Amino acid sequence: MASVVPYRREYRADFARLNLAWIEQYFRVEEADREVFDDPEAAILEPGGEIFFVVEGGEVLGTCAVILHEPGVYEIAKMAVSPSARGRGYGDLLMEATTEFARRAGATKMVIVSNTVLTTAIRLYEKHGFVRVPLSHERFARANIRLERELAG
Repeated sequence: MASVVPYRREYRADFARLNLAWIEQYFRVEEADREVFDDPEAAILEPGGEIFFVVEGGEVLGTCAVILHEPGVYEIAKMAVSPSARGRGYGDLLMEATTEFARRAGATKMVIVSNTVLTTAIRLYEKHGFVRVPLSHERFARANIRLERELAG
């Protein structure tokens, strides 16, 4: 049975491993990626975010970060599920965990920046109530879509 757990230092390498797999498959690793993978504690946790992991049988099969952008606004980022574990609902588990974290932290809005080539991911985000909004100045060159979800106060 899979469980979703918050960040543990022992899973730090899995966070980078799972994400680098899809980034390198579809895009190129950018400086902003390296900053997050080099020190996820400083980049995500210390400012008020969290990183979640799907763990089954002691193996990390998925991960997703929720990053504080400004008071009330959190970004879902760096979501990845191992190719061998896709189709098991782990993306849904991660979306639920990140949304619940953001709600508890007082979020009024959640954002996602992605790329339309990642059709399965976009469908997942829309399934969880995210809607497409105009792209603004984004941190990643690969970004060509922005989605947002308002959270009831």
